[in-house]
Amino acid sequence: MTEVTVSARIPHELEKEVERLMREEHLEKSAALRKLLHLGVQNYRLERALRGFGEGRFSLSKAAEEAGLTVWEILDEAARRRVTWVAEDVMEDIRGRKGR
Repeated sequence: MTEVTVSARIPHELEKEVERLMREEHLEKSAALRKLLHLGVQNYRLERALRGFGEGRFSLSKAAEEAGLTVWEILDEAARRRVTWVAEDVMEDIRGRKGR
C-alpha cells in the first residue's frame, strides 16, 4: 500500500486520547493515529451502509459491499443496531397474516 503524509490540527483532548493509546498499546504516534483513523473510517463506512440500507437506498449486497462486510455480517450489524430494513407496508402485511 502506498502511503501519503497528511497534516491535520486536532483538539487537545483528542491528542490526550492518542497519547493514551500510544501508552496502552506501545505505539508510536504515527501508528496510533493510523489505527484511530482506520477505525474511524471503518465505523463511518458501516454507519453509512446501515443508514442507506435502512432508508432503502442500498440493497443488502450493496450495504455489505459499502461496509466491507459479508452479507451475513451486515445483517448481524443491522439486527444488533435494530435497523429496520423491511418497508413498513410489508411489515403490516406480515403482521396481518400472522393473525390468520
